[in-house]
Amino acid sequence: MSAYLIFTRERTLDAKELAIYWDRIRATFIGHEVKVLAAYGSYEDLEGPPTEGTVIAEFPSMEAAKAWYDSPSYREVRQHRLNGAVYRGTLVAGV
Repeated sequence: MSAYLIFTRERTLDAKELAIYWDRIRATFIGHEVKVLAAYGSYEDLEGPPTEGTVIAEFPSMEAAKAWYDSPSYREVRQHRLNGAVYRGTLVAGV
């Protein structure tokens, strides 16, 4: 069953760190089946506090998403995202 990893950026802390993250993120997808469905396109916050944007990525399963998230290549790049902004990350199984 497909799974969806949703990252919502709540607040930017360091634009330079985020630039490094965005420059290196694509390489972490090598060897992982992932399809980016949405990435910082037009959006509207309907509920909750304002956000700065959202990314939605589809994986073949929860296990596949976790394998990418915990991979050595993503762990290294992830630190730049964590230093660069406050994010909310959610992994949800499809129906």
